[in-house]
Amino acid sequence: MMPPPSRLLALLTAGNPPPLRRLLQLHGHLLVSGLLSSQSPFGPRLVSAFALTDLASPRPLLHALALLASLPSPPDSASPYNSALRALSLCAHPHLLNRHSLPLYRALLRSGSARPDHLTFPFLLKACARVRERLYSGRVVLAHVTRLGFNSDVFVVNAAMHYWSVCGSIADARRLFDESPVRDVVSWNTLIGGYVRRGLPGEALEVFWRMSEEGTVRPDEVTMIGAVSGCAQLGDMELGKRLHEFVENNGVRCTVRLMNAVMDMYVKCGSLELAKSVFERIDSRTVVSWTTMVVGHARLGTMEDARKLFDEMPERDAFPWNALMAGYVQSKQGKEAIALFHEMQEAKVAPNEITMVNLLSACSQLGALEMGMWVHHYIERHQLSLSVALGTSLVDMYAKCGNIKKAICVFKEVPEKNALTWTAMICGLANHGHADEAIEHFRRMIQLGLQPDEITFIGVLSACCHAGLVEEGREFFSLMHSKYHLKRKMKHYSCMIDLLGRAGHLDEAEKLVNSMPMDPDAVVWGALFFACRMHVNVTLGEKAAMKLVELDPSDSGIYVLLANMYAEANMRKKADKVRAVMRHLGVEKVPGCSCIELNGVVHEFIVKDKSHVETNAIYDCLHEITLQIRHTTKMIDIFATGIV
Repeated sequence: MMPPPSRLLALLTAGNPPPLRRLLQLHGHLLVSGLLSSQSPFGPRLVSAFALTDLASPRPLLHALALLASLPSPPDSASPYNSALRALSLCAHPHLLNRHSLPLYRALLRSGSARPDHLTFPFLLKACARVRERLYSGRVVLAHVTRLGFNSDVFVVNAAMHYWSVCGSIADARRLFDESPVRDVVSWNTLIGGYVRRGLPGEALEVFWRMSEEGTVRPDEVTMIGAVSGCAQLGDMELGKRLHEFVENNGVRCTVRLMNAVMDMYVKCGSLELAKSVFERIDSRTVVSWTTMVVGHARLGTMEDARKLFDEMPERDAFPWNALMAGYVQSKQGKEAIALFHEMQEAKVAPNEITMVNLLSACSQLGALEMGMWVHHYIERHQLSLSVALGTSLVDMYAKCGNIKKAICVFKEVPEKNALTWTAMICGLANHGHADEAIEHFRRMIQLGLQPDEITFIGVLSACCHAGLVEEGREFFSLMHSKYHLKRKMKHYSCMIDLLGRAGHLDEAEKLVNSMPMDPDAVVWGALFFACRMHVNVTLGEKAAMKLVELDPSDSGIYVLLANMYAEANMRKKADKVRAVMRHLGVEKVPGCSCIELNGVVHEFIVKDKSHVETNAIYDCLHEITLQIRHTTKMIDIFATGIV
């Protein structure tokens, strides 16, 4: 039996609305009993109750919108519209935001009986900051704010600042802040957070110190999260310590979120010890707390400690798995990253886009094409959108795993490409010997107005080197500094020296070596040495070889190559002398190493290695293959003898 109307009304206006199932029963009762008449207060209250219950699910919100549209007469206040706009602004489903935000506001304007109030615009502007055509929709709404006289309301101004900081010009957000006659803590926090979000930590901290000096509004934990995050972007340890002291000395509430931000700041400033001291003082650690420490160890390359922390976590979502996987990738431990992904699958944790990017990076390191193709199929099967990051990782993986045709296909399919996507394609084409295509892509990238970086130039210089395009190489090497003001690194010099040397311009190559702003490394001297050997310039070759020996006296390769160069130049005595030096120093050739991928697992082998679990089966198989080869060779000899 349903309660009387007065009790129903109290139930609908309570702070916490009833659950959806109960609301649906109430809706049915109100319909049957005729309590949803044109003059009834039940309709608007029921709309608000539907909109405010179970924000994680779209179903109550859809009920609220449908009910609002079907009421016998429009509500006489903005309250139900505001409730629905609030739910939309918090909604996790973009298609609902795009479809309903502005139409709902238009319905409010057209209702004739209700008018937008000071609560309408904060919810509406928050929704506008998330819709697809957010710049257009937000500007329309802001024009209405001014027309309806709400541009001096602090709640509306704060919402407008947030909108500009997310979608438009941060300068417009600052203008609104400076012109606002009243500022509360949200005003300051919105501007500080906006600067941090835009990667302008200096401006964020300038606003924070101004807020502290003025003293009219006390910083709270949200203020400090913004300031500490800005410090993390700067990587300024001393400033970070000052901000931490400010928190402790000014009575700021040390919430877990704030302590997580402080830990993250210490990690990014390079002090894992200080981050650990904060971590140990947190009573109720969240997944973010643990993940931050995992990231800290991963950044330092202490992967055993990162793994130990990961295993101690009481609960894990996708983020700590991704953090540990990224650490393995950064430490060049691709096998461990792939093994961790298999563990993630066994734990039934759903991977996301970041997981796929990490996994593809691991495949790129190992040349694990089979696993990379599986990842690609997974992306397609689960209909993950081909974002810039995911598309770039796929292009890079296919190129590094040897399938340049597939890399080109994926590159063409990526809907949005940035400079990194083009760079991955250029480097892939260069490494596969497609020099003309690599240079063509580079020129196209420039035409599109994208800014090449140091890696882009490594790719295009490598392309020139592979194809012997000396003039083009000189052009790009010059462009790097003259037009794009990029600092040439060792790799750029080694590419250019290799290009000049292979083309026989040994004098120019030597001059470039001597003009380098840093000491040449083994790669640079090696490129010059190989060029000298190719063009039989023993004098310069000896000089390059001696530099290589100075850099690494234990490297057997350079002794062997130097001896071979002497032998090729009929300088037998010098060749024998080098071999004698090798014997005297006890220098041995480094054993070869190879790897093979089978069923998504990468196996490594070293010469005479017997550490693999299947060693006996492997050597039995090799023995069988050897016998087969001997038998085949014998049959060929018999067949050949018979013909003769």
